[in-house]
Amino acid sequence: MAIETKGILKTWKDDRGFGFIKPDDGSDDIFIHISALKGFVRRPYRGDVIYYQVEQSDDGKSKAVNARIEGVELYAEEPASKLGVWLSIAVIIIFATGLGLYFGGWIK
Repeated sequence: MAIETKGILKTWKDDRGFGFIKPDDGSDDIFIHISALKGFVRRPYRGDVIYYQVEQSDDGKSKAVNARIEGVELYAEEPASKLGVWLSIAVIIIFATGLGLYFGGWIK
C-alpha cells in the first residue's frame, strides 16, 4: 500500500488542469493533474492542503495520484440513478404488456 503524503498546492493552472504541490517534508515539488482529484465538489485552489500518493510517471518523473483536498467534500452518489433504472424497468414492462395484449387479440 502506498504512503499518503501531505503538502500545500503551490501553483495551480486551472485552465490547463495541473499544478505543483510543495510537500510538507520539504522534498521536491510534485506534479498534480486534475485527474488525480476525482469526485470533488470544487476544483483546487492555490494554498489548498492536498493529501496524495506519489507514483512515477512514464517519463520517470514523480506525480501525485489518489489525491484529496483537505476539507472539501466529494459529490454524493446520486439517488436519481436508481430512479432511472426503475423507470426503465417500468417502461419495458408496460411495452411488453402492450405487445402481449395486442398479439393476444385483446387490442384491435
